[in-house]
Order: sequence, then structure tokens, then C-alpha cells
Amino acid sequence: MSRAPLLLLSLFCALSLGAADRPNIVFILADDLGYAEVGFNGQKKILTPHLDRLAKEGVVLSRHYSGNAVCAPSRSVLMTGFSPGHAHARDNRDIGDHEQTPLPADAVTVARTLKDAGYATGAFGKWGLGGFNSTGNPMKQGFDRFLGLTSQWIAHSQYPKAIWDDGREVLLDNGPEGTPGHARFPEGADPRDPKAYAPFIGKDFLGDRTIEGAETFIARNAGGKFFLYYASTLPHVSLQVPEADLRNYDGRFPEDPPFTPANPGSYVPNRTPRATYAAMITRLDAEVGRILAALEKAGVADDTLIVFSSDNGATHDVGGVETKFFDSVGGLRGLKGSLHEGGVRVPTVVRWPKACPSGRRSARVSGFEDWHVTFAEAAGARVPEKHDGESLLPVIKGQDAPRSGTLYREFAGYGAQQAIWDGKWKAVRTDMLKAARAGKPVTTQLYDLEADPNETTDLAGRHPELVRELEAKMAAARVPNADFPLPGVDPLPAGKGKKNGTKK
Repeated sequence: MSRAPLLLLSLFCALSLGAADRPNIVFILADDLGYAEVGFNGQKKILTPHLDRLAKEGVVLSRHYSGNAVCAPSRSVLMTGFSPGHAHARDNRDIGDHEQTPLPADAVTVARTLKDAGYATGAFGKWGLGGFNSTGNPMKQGFDRFLGLTSQWIAHSQYPKAIWDDGREVLLDNGPEGTPGHARFPEGADPRDPKAYAPFIGKDFLGDRTIEGAETFIARNAGGKFFLYYASTLPHVSLQVPEADLRNYDGRFPEDPPFTPANPGSYVPNRTPRATYAAMITRLDAEVGRILAALEKAGVADDTLIVFSSDNGATHDVGGVETKFFDSVGGLRGLKGSLHEGGVRVPTVVRWPKACPSGRRSARVSGFEDWHVTFAEAAGARVPEKHDGESLLPVIKGQDAPRSGTLYREFAGYGAQQAIWDGKWKAVRTDMLKAARAGKPVTTQLYDLEADPNETTDLAGRHPELVRELEAKMAAARVPNADFPLPGVDPLPAGKGKKNGTKK
């Protein structure tokens, strides 16, 4: 299908926006939030009233896909508008000092695009795309203001040692090393004794700092146009939340046994892991409520385009998380780290009172690469010359046109995977590294997501020609990346082939 009609419609939408019609833009990103861990997608045990309000007042994108199956490569897609087939980072990779692969110096980020269009730009929370001493420095990538953590690893603790404030490290009141994000349960301690968990509960909660910074940013920039990127660290483990938030779930769930790891590399012990996990999500929801309240106080709520989403699906059951107990993905197959639906189909809602009809659900296939061009057009900014996205402005404004092209994902981690969505069809490959090491061809699974959204019945054997067509589209949707080779498609790096001398 040609993209021309959709592109013309998107161009019309952009040109029809006068300077006064340009919205403020707020993107709120959760960390490892599952598709069904919010009320508007069916969650029954966890309270998310502010997100449910957004859903009632906006449009829910029920088939929206994160940029990838884990943090850094997903955020790369969001910031640049390039799918994983063209992205600079295609997996998490620690390059030292617990920092991830940095954005390149010449990256055209959504922040840079909006800044060039006259927007004040601020990022608050978890970055994960390079430290301040790298080309990925958020303030070199288009942000005027940054308050948070650049390191994903350090963000495993909700009570870190320090926070970055515009490139300046500010110590928090969590002790000289911060409250650990990974630790074993004290030897000989009583798992029923609340005092045994005291070393893992800090004083200075990271989210308190970032949400206050976001509120201040809104107040200071309400007289002009602004882009706020609020990247929460919730509900990513470790399981840690202020006592005031935990009280919302006091005694609500059976908690047997507590989470008491013996491995020092595990996430920290927690006496009430179910209540804490639920409280972390409700705390995230409360931060959404505070952003809404700040917009209303500043008098710009109706002029603001808000998007809420998650960087990938619910985490696999580690650190005390129990996704089955909470029905975190609502029956979808897979969790974080998987290109099956549960790993990348994420809870997403858009609210823009001046342009977006309320109370709608759209099943249009969309992904993180779409936001760069969408925001650029909404802001009347120059759309990047190169990108892999399709504007969602028509969808936001009430027109449910289908995606004109495919949506592509590849992930070098978790055994190596590849997937493509084309209308109702999805082709997915898993265990690619295993196949490559064995010298065997990679197999492709095929699913009809309209009839089988949970990916229970592989139809590849019934539609071999369609499989070949989608495999060709996967090949066309990517270029090799030497830092993140895809086994079964790219040559295996030295040392990753079979021991019997298979070509590497």
C-alpha cells in the first residue's frame, strides 16, 4: 500500500496548525509496565485512577508497540524515530561506569527537532542513552534541562546515592553509597521481622525529586511552548516505594513468602513484594496525576498533547515480581525481553483536549518510531528527512486509517529475535542464536493477530508464500549493525559459533 494518502493527510494536519494551535507536548514513559497493569486495559488489583481518566478523556492505542523488548534500544527508537533495523542500539550494552551505548553526536532526536522549533525541552527521570561525558549526554541531544539518572543500572535502586541536575551530580540523603538496588537477605535475619528490611529502604526517593522537577519545569515554561519527557523508573525492580504509598495496599494481598534472596546479585529483599509492586504502579499513576494538576494550574492543560506509554512489557518474574498474580499482560504471550506480544505491546493512551475526541480505542498498529514525526507535525516543526515512523496525528484526531507500511523489530538479546507486523499478520523468529550456533536455518512463526492475539497457533505451515514474503520484508527493513549483529542473519562474531569449527 502506498504511503502517499496518509502522508498528504498528515501534511494537511501539520499545515493547518497555526502558531497558537501548536500544543505543548508531554511524553510520560513508564519502566517495565505490563500491557494489562493499568485499569483501562483490564487490571483489577492495581489502582490507576489518573491513567484511567486519561483513557476516558483521550484515545487508547490498543496495538502500540515499544521500540524494543528492553530499555536502552527501546528508548533509542523513541528518541530518534528509527526502528531497530536502523537504530544505533539494538540491545542493552554496558560500556563502562554502568552507562549504555550512547546516542551518536549527529543523532536527530525528537528533543532537538522540537527545540529547533522554539520549544523549551526538559527530561526528568531515567535516560539510558549515554552519560554526561559521552555523545549521548542528554543536554547535547536537544534537552535544555535534565534531572535524573543517565545509568540504567544505578536506576535499579529507587534510592540512589545521587542525581544528575543539568550535568551536576547532587548527593541525595541515602547514605554515602545510596540504598542498594541489589543485595542478599542478611544471614540469620528473620524474614518476618520488618526491621530486617531496613537497610533496603532509603530516605530520599528518586521519584520525589523528578516529579517536583517536572512540576517546576511546567510552571516556568507555561508562557511558551514546551516538551516535557518524563521517564519514570517505576515499576522497574528493585521493589522499593515510600511507606506512604505502600499503605494503599496494606494487608490487601497474601504475602507468603517474602522475597529474601540469597544471591547478592539479586534485586533487594522485600517483605511484602505484591503490595510493593502494586504500590509502585499506583505511585507512578499519582505522578501522572501531578503532571495533569501542574498543567491545569498553569492553565495549559487543554493546549497540551499528553502521551503515556511504557518502554517494554512487564518484567519477567525476578526480584519478587509476580506477573501471573497480577495478570500483567492480560493473556498475551511473553514478557520483557521477548518480541512476542507481551514483551512489546504496551499500555498507551493519548490526550489532547483541543484536537482528540474522548473515550476512543484505536487498534491501528503503531510504534515508538511514530512519535518523532507525530510531534514534529503537531509542533509545526521540520520533519526529519530520514525516519521510519508514520504520523499518528490522524489517529489522534479521530481517523482510524490503517498503517500503510510494516512495523519491524529486531533484538540481539535474549537469544536473538526478529519480528514484523503487516496488517493482521505477524511473523516472528526466536532462538536465532541457538539455531546459528547449531548451523541450522532460523525458523519463522506466523500468527493472525486479529483471530489469535495471544499467539497460540503458528500458521507458518499453512501459508509458506506469506512467510517468504514477510521474511523478505524483514530483510528489507534493516541494515547490519556491527555492534549488535543478529545471529542467523549476520555473521556470528568470533567465539560465538559451534566449538566443532562452524564458520563464525
